[in-house]
Amino acid sequence: MKIKNRSKTCLIVSCAIMVLALILTIFGHGINLGIDFEGGLSMEYDLKQSAVKGDLEGILSDMGIASYTVTYQGAGESEAVIRIKDVAQDDIQNIQAQFEEKVAEKYPEAESVGDVNYVGPVAGATLVRNAVISVLLASALMLIYIAIRFDLNSGLSAVFGLLHDVLIMLSFMVIFRSVIQMNSSFIAAALTIVGYSINNTIVIFDRIRENAKKYPTMPREEVTNISIQESLGRTLTTTATTLITIVALCILGVASIREFALPIIVGILSGVYSANMINGYVWAFLEERRRSRKAK
Repeated sequence: MKIKNRSKTCLIVSCAIMVLALILTIFGHGINLGIDFEGGLSMEYDLKQSAVKGDLEGILSDMGIASYTVTYQGAGESEAVIRIKDVAQDDIQNIQAQFEEKVAEKYPEAESVGDVNYVGPVAGATLVRNAVISVLLASALMLIYIAIRFDLNSGLSAVFGLLHDVLIMLSFMVIFRSVIQMNSSFIAAALTIVGYSINNTIVIFDRIRENAKKYPTMPREEVTNISIQESLGRTLTTTATTLITIVALCILGVASIREFALPIIVGILSGVYSANMINGYVWAFLEERRRSRKAK
C-alpha cells in the first residue's frame, strides 16, 4: 500500500469535529462535568438484588434533587453509584439519611459501600486549573525534548499533534456527553494519551530523520510518505494490542474504569491518526519553508 499525503483532508475532518463540539457548547450542550469539577456528593450502594431502572432516579426526583447521575454496575447491576451536583456541605448528612431511608423501602437489604465523598466547588476549580497547567507543561517539555533530539520543526509538529489529540478528546467529550462524564479519570486519561501519542510520533520522526539523511534532495513530503509506510506495520500492531486491552476493560469494567477507558480509546485512535496522517506532513511543510528561506 502506497502512502499519500492526505493531511489537508484529515485536518478538515478534525476541524469539523472541533467546530461541531464548539457549536454544541455555545448552545448549552458542552462537556458533562462531574462532581470532581463542579463539586458535589458521591455515594455508592449495594442493593443486594438487580436494580429496577428508574427506582433510584425517582427517589432523587422526589427529594427535589434535579442535577444527578446514577450509574449501575456489578453482577445484575445490583450496585449503584449516585452522584449529586450542587450540594452544600451542611446538607450532606441530611440528604444521605433521607436517601437511604427511601432506598430501604424498595431494597430492604441495601447497604452503603465505601465512603461518602464530597468535593467542594473550590477544589473542583483547582482541579481544572491544574489539568490545564499539566497539559501545557507536558507540551512545553515535549517540545524542548524533541527539538533537542531531532530539530525545532519536529518539536513544533509533535506539539501540534499533541494539542490536536487533546482537543479531539475534548470534542468527543462534548459530542458524547450523555455517555462520557468529565472527572479526575479524564485528566489521567489525557496525560496518558499525551505520552502514548508522542511515542508514536517519535517512532515516525526517527524514521524520517534516517530517510532525510539517506535522501537529502528528495522532497520532504515524499520522505514523510516513505517513513510512515515503513513504520505502519509496527504502529498498527502496537495500537491493536493496546486497544484489545482497553476495550476489554471498557466492556467488562465497572463504571469508574469505563470513565477512564472511553477517553483512552478515543485518544489512542486520535493519536495514531495524527501521528501517521498529520504530524509528519506538518514537519514536511515547515521544512520546505525553511529550505525556501535558506535558498533565498
